[in-house]
Amino acid sequence: MENSMINRLFSLPEKGTDRILFACGIFLAATELYKQLFLFYFINSRHYDWWFFPFQLCSLPLYLCLMVPFLPSGRLKKAFCTFMQDYNLLGGIAALAVPDGFCHIHWTLTLHGYLWHCLLVLIGLLLLTSGRSDLSRRGFTDTIPWFFVFCGIATAVNVLAPGHGRADMFYISPYAPSSQPVFHGLSLRLGIWPANLLYLLTILAGAALIHFSAAAAIHLRRSRLA
Repeated sequence: MENSMINRLFSLPEKGTDRILFACGIFLAATELYKQLFLFYFINSRHYDWWFFPFQLCSLPLYLCLMVPFLPSGRLKKAFCTFMQDYNLLGGIAALAVPDGFCHIHWTLTLHGYLWHCLLVLIGLLLLTSGRSDLSRRGFTDTIPWFFVFCGIATAVNVLAPGHGRADMFYISPYAPSSQPVFHGLSLRLGIWPANLLYLLTILAGAALIHFSAAAAIHLRRSRLA
């Protein structure tokens, strides 16, 4: 039965994957709307806290899952699918391993955090098993420019948002030492910008590890079936 389900995932057509991604995007958008309204009205007394602006690395599937189904088949769509497979699978696993960042404030927001990051892992596995991602070396390198585009947007939010440093998208605020384990200490020793750069390079390395490990696993499976 398990093999049958796995085989169905491997043979899932592109339209089927698109429908699942869009449904995931709707769910992520609805739960994020709840989170933002709850924080605004019940936690922060109708003041917006830019710390919770939804543009962290793990927030990107909210936008990509709603956009990707409407893109034509091609290199751009593959790049975004590969991006979600590599970076958000990495982010989901890391957040679930160290869930301190969303275990607070209110139980519904904690539940939101667990559901969100579990879904990121499932989306990554879906894109891997359905063949929507590109597991080649070029497939990974195609994600790198987009990673830095998203980093640029995150930095713009960090700089332009009110509160002078309250926004910390991608945890690369230029105004305060990193809040991430290990990198907080590095930012105190090396400075904020060098530590932030090391943090981003570490994310790239982790995403590469996910990508090429997934490629090796798929290759092994195909060789066994041959």
